[in-house]
Amino acid sequence: MKKKLLLAAILIGTALLIVWKLASNKSKINDNNKPGRAGSIRIPVTVATVKEELMEINIVKTGSVAPFKEAKVISVANGNIQKLLFAAGDKVRQGQVLAIVDTRLLRLDLQKSESNVARLARDLKTYTELMEANAGTREKVSQVRQDYQDAFNQSEQLRKQIADAAIKAPTNGVVSLKLVEEGVFVTAGTEITSIVNLSQVKVQVNLTETEVYQVSEGQKVTLSADVYPGKTFDGTITYISPQASETHNYLVEITANNPPESPLRSGTFIYADFSKKTEQGILLIPAETLVENTREPSVYVVKNGIARLSQIKVGGRYGEHIRVLEGIGHGDIVVTSGQINLSDGTSVNISK
Repeated sequence: MKKKLLLAAILIGTALLIVWKLASNKSKINDNNKPGRAGSIRIPVTVATVKEELMEINIVKTGSVAPFKEAKVISVANGNIQKLLFAAGDKVRQGQVLAIVDTRLLRLDLQKSESNVARLARDLKTYTELMEANAGTREKVSQVRQDYQDAFNQSEQLRKQIADAAIKAPTNGVVSLKLVEEGVFVTAGTEITSIVNLSQVKVQVNLTETEVYQVSEGQKVTLSADVYPGKTFDGTITYISPQASETHNYLVEITANNPPESPLRSGTFIYADFSKKTEQGILLIPAETLVENTREPSVYVVKNGIARLSQIKVGGRYGEHIRVLEGIGHGDIVVTSGQINLSDGTSVNISK
């Protein structure tokens, strides 16, 4: 009997101990879940200071020379080439006659048309006088006047065709190729030659997305070519494509004078040096500080041990740093690692 009572007492004591332990654990859990408890936990982070610096931009790209102007010379008349007044490589002036198309048939048609215009002019005068004397009708005068106008327009068209038979250079430059010979029959729209203007040249290069935001129209660029060792040319950015190509590159054109003592020819490979120092200090932060990508950028700024999420506006990339345009200022402390554990208002501990 005594053994049974002892066993029952042990069991009751064990049960009470288990209940007490469970209640104690629950109390600790509840204490940990109370508001304000988490605020005492500081998340370890590393930080960097936002600095204003003068930066050296180093961009050297290869490109190729393109003519400042290039024009195709097109025949606008039909007929045989009567005279060809140029050869490949000739320097020509704007308005200079390069070829003459045979116009003998056109001149015969013009003579007939002018005779018809003269006859209709006499008829118009006669019928107008008859109408004024009440011997003719207004309808007849209107018909003769229309016939006269049609004949006059035809004569004007023939005169223009004869004038167009003298094919002229549309720009100053050098004849790059010769596509026809004397005696060959050409139709309107036939290309007879091409003229390139190399008094200036355009250098075309492709820049990446990161690079294109570091250059601007009007910026000076130093050009060089292997064909002239040690010589440089001064160029200016005159065009930046607003749209990327399929390979996400942006076409940039640089215009430069083409000195006659060392001329650059179309197609020559060129080195374009865009390197420069920024004219004023720019705010820079390490690229790893960004919480989002550069389309919706934000960073955590630490102040008084609290991390605050700040939206920013960014500019170009400079090596491992990104330019900040808006949102934070010089001297601000930004989180560079540990952001994954943060939310706005989290207490942080700055790791050394």
